Amino acid sequence: MDSRTAPSRGGTRRTPGRAAPGVPPRLRGPAWLDGPMTSCHLVIGAAGLLLAIGLVMVFSASAIEAALNDESAWQPGLDQLVFAALGLVALVVAVRLPVGLLRRWSPVALVVVTVLLFAVLVPGIGTTYNGSRAWISLGFTDFQPSELSKLVLALWGAHVLALRGRHLTVKTLLLPLVPVFLVLSVLLIREPDFGAVVSLALVLFGLLHAGGAPWRVWALIGASGVTAVVLLVVTAPYRLERITAFLDPFADPTNTGFQAIRGFYALATGGLWGVGLGNSAMKWNLLPEAESDYIFAIIGEELGFLGCLVVVTLYAVLAYAGFRIAHRSADRFIQLASVAITVWLVGQAAMNMGYVVGLLPVTGVTLPLVSAGGTSLVLTLFIVGILIRFARSEPEAIEHARRAERSRLARWLLPVPAHAVDPVRPRRPRPRPRPPGGGGGPG
Repeated sequence: MDSRTAPSRGGTRRTPGRAAPGVPPRLRGPAWLDGPMTSCHLVIGAAGLLLAIGLVMVFSASAIEAALNDESAWQPGLDQLVFAALGLVALVVAVRLPVGLLRRWSPVALVVVTVLLFAVLVPGIGTTYNGSRAWISLGFTDFQPSELSKLVLALWGAHVLALRGRHLTVKTLLLPLVPVFLVLSVLLIREPDFGAVVSLALVLFGLLHAGGAPWRVWALIGASGVTAVVLLVVTAPYRLERITAFLDPFADPTNTGFQAIRGFYALATGGLWGVGLGNSAMKWNLLPEAESDYIFAIIGEELGFLGCLVVVTLYAVLAYAGFRIAHRSADRFIQLASVAITVWLVGQAAMNMGYVVGLLPVTGVTLPLVSAGGTSLVLTLFIVGILIRFARSEPEAIEHARRAERSRLARWLLPVPAHAVDPVRPRRPRPRPRPPGGGGGPG
């Protein structure tokens, strides 16, 4: 007899999906939301729509300034389109990368990114922009090592915590994760790039949260963080200006509060429906960094509150998908890395939108997948590819993919992972040299 239709002890028959008498029904979403491929589809859909919105808005926000500088009005948008194409290639590569390979090479990547953060501080190697030496010129574009450091910390930290199992002590949770974070943060502050330090802290918080940090760890980190922020603000006048401008931007409307006030004007002008795509007035060289740091203000001006609501909703969907992957995965590394990456991406988006609307001090972080940027866009799409790879490693997703009929292109672009928990294979040891004059072995 099928247990789903077996009569209960009282003689009544219980039907599937119906709560027992006296038990309130549990709130359920639509059936498709519990499908085996839902995580993958949500990541692809939310990231794809954010990328499309970003491409359109970069074309709109950057055209006027480029024309005023005697450049082609289409050039910044075309550059963004090229980087988006490169980023999609990076996404496909990330989808095909074995999880074990990411884990095996994460310590090497940590050493490489640390060397790059040292190198960017060397005059002649690092390129200075807006008072920060944070880029390395590649000729056709500028590479920012701080963007790579966030991904590397997320993968390496997840690898280290996954090796130590689920029952972590405070010592094994914090060491060596926190010292490595401090070293990277010191190098970023030397650039200086305080926004990158905050983004790196989001990665650390995600790892500690997924690792099950107790409340005393959060209290210690909170007190240390507040102390560090106070010291950084006191020792650097420009950081203090950002704080005072955040508290009262209208106190100095022509200097420290100029950008924030123009952002407010853009949002207020947009209203509910917006002034229409391409009709922004603030992008006529009135709002600095309109296509990057403050692109959310241009979205609010041209597409209105509803356009901003769509962007916020898409980031919320991306957050739900990331935490869903962590919840449904059987691989401890994927659980930890998914939470860290999701907290970083969505947290950085929240910081950007927060300072545009005046809820947070200006940190200079960009809006992921939307703001103009070269290597940052390529790296973000690579991270999206990693999330897709993690989503396809869910046990139910693997079973579904093995049963479904798929075309050759689909099998090549989205291969089925061999295991839900990918083993970490050690790198091949170098063959030992034979002793001189010796043969192979005993005959």
